[in-house]
Amino acid sequence: MEELLAIFCDVDDFCKEYEKYCEHHLLMDKEHVIPKTSMSLSEIMTIVIYFHLSNQRTFKWYYIKFVGVVLRPYFPKQVSYNRFVEIMKMSIVPLTLYLMK
Repeated sequence: MEELLAIFCDVDDFCKEYEKYCEHHLLMDKEHVIPKTSMSLSEIMTIVIYFHLSNQRTFKWYYIKFVGVVLRPYFPKQVSYNRFVEIMKMSIVPLTLYLMK
C-alpha cells in the first residue's frame, strides 16, 4: 500500500498544478476539463495507474473486487463502476500529461 500512497501523492501534486493551469489558460469552463464527481481527479488517475501496475486482466473485475473491497478505506467516496467508466475518459488528457512528465 506504500506504492499506492506514493502514486497518489505524486498524482495529487500534479493535479493541483494542472487545475491551476486550466483555470488560467483554457477558455472553457473548468467543469468541461475536470469531471464533476465525488471522487477527485487525482483519485481517478491513481486508480487507473494502479490498475496498470497490477496483474489484473480486466478493469471491471479490478474495480469491483479489488478497489471496491480492498482499497475501499483509501477511496471512501467511490462511485459505481458504470459512473467511474463514464468519468474515467475525462481524465485521459491529464493522465497523458502526467505520464509524459
